[in-house]
Amino acid sequence: MSVETAIECRVTRKTRRGPAEKLREALSALADGKAQILNHSERAWASITFSGARHSIVLAFEGIDAAKAGEHFIAELPDHEFAIPGQLVADATILSVDHTMLPDVRLVVKAEMLLLQDA
Repeated sequence: MSVETAIECRVTRKTRRGPAEKLREALSALADGKAQILNHSERAWASITFSGARHSIVLAFEGIDAAKAGEHFIAELPDHEFAIPGQLVADATILSVDHTMLPDVRLVVKAEMLLLQDA
């Protein structure tokens, strides 16, 4: 293997995005780019016929415009059709919402998604 090939392989491996990164991108798009991801955890999940991961995520929407985007996010998430290559979003649930008005408008949303490997 030449030096150029070895360098190219390393760059390719570093830039490859997994399901977690693709999910964060999809959630950010659904939130109209107005959410800040505070926390994202993932744990393996499997049944007799399926395998995948359960993702727990906490998003913050700061300001009035962001809070409006957050309200839209809350309404749309459970039925949203995600397009994540190689993955099927089998379940998307809002676990909790914390909405504060003072001193600034802030909406914090905790959600959980079950991603299954799509064969």
